[in-house]
Amino acid sequence: MRPEASDPFEVERARLTRLAYRMLGSFAEAEDVVQSAWLRWQAADRAAVAVPGAFLSRIVTRLCLDTMKSARARREVYVGPWLPEPSLDTEEAIDGDDLTLTLMMALERLSPLERAAFLLHDVFGVPLDEVAATLGRAAPAVRQLAVRARQHVRAERPRYPLPPEEGERIARAFFDASRSGDVAALRGLLSETVMMRADGGGKVIAFLNPIRGIDRVLRLFSGLARKYAGSPATLLRTVRVDGLPGFVSLERGGVLQVTALEIRDGRIAGIYITRNPDKLRRVAEAVAMPAAR
Repeated sequence: MRPEASDPFEVERARLTRLAYRMLGSFAEAEDVVQSAWLRWQAADRAAVAVPGAFLSRIVTRLCLDTMKSARARREVYVGPWLPEPSLDTEEAIDGDDLTLTLMMALERLSPLERAAFLLHDVFGVPLDEVAATLGRAAPAVRQLAVRARQHVRAERPRYPLPPEEGERIARAFFDASRSGDVAALRGLLSETVMMRADGGGKVIAFLNPIRGIDRVLRLFSGLARKYAGSPATLLRTVRVDGLPGFVSLERGGVLQVTALEIRDGRIAGIYITRNPDKLRRVAEAVAMPAAR
């Protein structure tokens, strides 16, 4: 049974889901955490809770820290590169922060406590003393956690925001050029140091290692276009994926795919492809089609 709309938990639900997703990179795990938090809220002495939002954030953060232990162990045996579950910018649950996919990946390099300190303090605006209480650490120690985290993710923040219409133009141009194998067009779009990652999770075919450098990426798309000329990909929708321009496509064999593009200085510096069907259920619903199995 879900709480009534007037219940403080329901008021906080979207924010708590967003916090859990940013901590874990998975909507399924985030929803499990939020449900566990709701059960604890039902059992709590609410008369003793002065600030429900802070109380619930504390519960969700601690549950996320516990979940991250097993999640990290699973990722050690994950097949191929791991990418966060793609969230389209139409997702109500994550509306309201400026974290991009590349920043989410940078957070993966932090310790769980650094990640929690950065998200709570820098992204969600929680006062430092409250973050310290949540993490069970002294305020100076939490300040250092946040500082270290900030240093790690600083390089991933875009220096100049990309207008949405320019991002969509680049995404469409990249889709057309990669599908046709137009090497000249691709060369004009890609950075010399472009890197591509593809997450199939062992469920569908995907590259098991990152592809680095423009020449290797050009050869790859040229070869794929020749090999699958008879069954080219279909563009379903251009989208923004955690703040990055991209698109949803239907690939050979009916495989649903989300591609996000990191743009630096007008060129594509990162290509992030998600094909793992377990991570695309929400996307499949958004484009009104069944997820690949």
